[in-house]
Amino acid sequence: MKIPFDKNPLAETMVKYQIEGRGIRDRSVLEAMRKIPRHLFVGGGRPSDAYRDSPLPIGHGQTISQPYMVAVMSEALELNERDKVLEIGTGSGYQTAVLAYIAREVYTVERIEPLLKRAKAILSGMGFTNIHYKLADGNWGWEEEAPFDKIIVTAAASEVPPALKRQLGDNGKLVIPVGDYKSFQELFIIERVGNSYTVEKSIACRFVPLLDGIER
Repeated sequence: MKIPFDKNPLAETMVKYQIEGRGIRDRSVLEAMRKIPRHLFVGGGRPSDAYRDSPLPIGHGQTISQPYMVAVMSEALELNERDKVLEIGTGSGYQTAVLAYIAREVYTVERIEPLLKRAKAILSGMGFTNIHYKLADGNWGWEEEAPFDKIIVTAAASEVPPALKRQLGDNGKLVIPVGDYKSFQELFIIERVGNSYTVEKSIACRFVPLLDGIER
């Protein structure tokens, strides 16, 4: 959903040095991250702090991911304007905005109610109308809206949740960090063809754990 955001010099500098400079080439991802005002998703501090090359805390033990990691995961999905996307872990809402800027529809699930409410307020205020929100345990996905063309998980699982694999459509892609959140994690890129799944292991990463239940 191409919202006409104002020119953002901070975001343009971030993309040039942190993202393009590290090999990200997907034009849709680069455009989205140049346009979307990342500082709106990070409370407190100077606006420029939001564009640093690092994750930042957003409260409730959660973080907004490092810009480069947002770009890597978004590029791995191979998003297009026809995609119906499931996001597990709304968090700050920044990754949600990148997805929604490119894809047709985004279904985002968050287990922490205050984060979901805050992200929804920000994203709605920015003009996004193609995002659907759900307070739920992300391990179970969003079964009633499946199948999805693409699925992204922004928390680390010890193993890929079976429900998410089932909800991935044919020829769809699932991007998820897998491993022990206290030690080593790898980004998995999973593709479904019929009833078969292929797994490609990408870069090492560090995410908060994918937890059960709901926090109000």
